[in-house]
Amino acid sequence: MENDETVSVLLKQALALAKAGFDIVAPSDMMDGRIGKIRRALDDNGFQDVSILSYAVKYYSSFYAPFRQVVGSCVPSSSIDKSGYQMDYRNAREAICEIEMDINEGADFIMMKLGIPYLDVIKTVNDKFNFPIFAYQVSGEYAMIKATINNSWLDYDKVIYESLISFKRAGASAIFTYAALDVARNLRQEAQYAL
Repeated sequence: MENDETVSVLLKQALALAKAGFDIVAPSDMMDGRIGKIRRALDDNGFQDVSILSYAVKYYSSFYAPFRQVVGSCVPSSSIDKSGYQMDYRNAREAICEIEMDINEGADFIMMKLGIPYLDVIKTVNDKFNFPIFAYQVSGEYAMIKATINNSWLDYDKVIYESLISFKRAGASAIFTYAALDVARNLRQEAQYAL
């Protein structure tokens, strides 16, 4: 992976997004030093109020498979092997180092990807840093839950909600999930019935 060249492109992308009116940029590349350089580029160009959501922790995981199939990046190839820059799922300590670096470089929020298999890491990170930690329930996690519905094994609404509560218990400040609209609709209906 060409770190410096990639960071140079990220700077251009961040500035283009800021100029287009975006309030938050969210580099998900895991390149070294990119948060500090993006922060400086934004600040130097008058975008001090544009926040950075850093994907500081992305584990190399088989749980991304449904997404990778959809976007066509699941064909084995050395040119798309993400294990070269995504984190080894056996390593929890590296998450602490990556998050600390990104906070020190100027990140406003931290994204941890993925979720349920890494609740222990989310908890550890939440305990260590007084900082907004977001968690991402990825396609494979969501697909597993949806598959139980197709087989009539579990109640989707209850199970998806319970899975998201586990993120909150672990300390996630916010959760990205494919089930967001379903959960929002259910919570709105529950609120209406409570009135």
